[in-house]
Amino acid sequence: MRSSNPVFSRRGFSRDGGYAGFDATQQPQAGNPYAANPYATGTQPANPYATNPYAQAQGAPPAAPARTDRMTMDDVVARTAMTVGLVVAMATVAWVTDLSLGLALGAMLIALVLGLVQSFKRKASPPLILAYAAFEGLFLGAISNYVDSRIASGAAMQAVLGTMAVFAAVLFMYKARIIRVTQRFYRFVMAAAIGFILLMGINLLFAVFGGGDGLGFRSGGLGILFGVIGIVLGAAFLALDFKQVEDGVAYGAPREESWLAAFGLTLTLVWIYLEFLRLIAILQSSD
Repeated sequence: MRSSNPVFSRRGFSRDGGYAGFDATQQPQAGNPYAANPYATGTQPANPYATNPYAQAQGAPPAAPARTDRMTMDDVVARTAMTVGLVVAMATVAWVTDLSLGLALGAMLIALVLGLVQSFKRKASPPLILAYAAFEGLFLGAISNYVDSRIASGAAMQAVLGTMAVFAAVLFMYKARIIRVTQRFYRFVMAAAIGFILLMGINLLFAVFGGGDGLGFRSGGLGILFGVIGIVLGAAFLALDFKQVEDGVAYGAPREESWLAAFGLTLTLVWIYLEFLRLIAILQSSD
């Protein structure tokens, strides 16, 4: 199963012989485009220190060495805490220093470029990911300060609480298998996301060249509707990311993949936070 998150888009996982592990023989299953294992490294050498003399007596081959470079859930949690923590720290700096919107826009553009570069890289680059988190944090802090002080008082804290609530709810529903990530689910989310982004892009073009709110997708009743849709899409992205992390841990992905998992989760959490911030601003400004 592939995630909608661009950092996971080229990575598919499969099972070999019924146990959780990356398929070392790279034998794709018929009709399954996600079955090929991108991490297959061939047959592992025997471990002379793991030989079982009783198994040897029965003609069994010596045990293969246990891999220590596989991604674990602790790795994902630690890397995600680092990236999200850096976003929060830099957002606090931007808030306290009252960073201007002009500089915030520059930080956003830099974060966008860094995010795109990492998304198209085959391997994770921790410095690149952390740099993205730092610049994204500066943008979030500045825009949150602006919205909180001039449009909707308390909007930033409400958006934070809303993002945390969505994360916790999706995680619970995913673990309880209330949300099941299937190929149909993936295709539906991708189609909805593409349509959403296209509509927002068209609305932005009309706003830039025609002035005002463009087609009105980000204000009034339509703005509220699209804000809710954006949050629901973000929740769907979280489910896809959880599936990808679960598969990576179960199938023995390399430890460096935990940085990509952290990057993908950070992208999704930023999406949800911004949609909440926008929705709260619309709701309070319409009172």
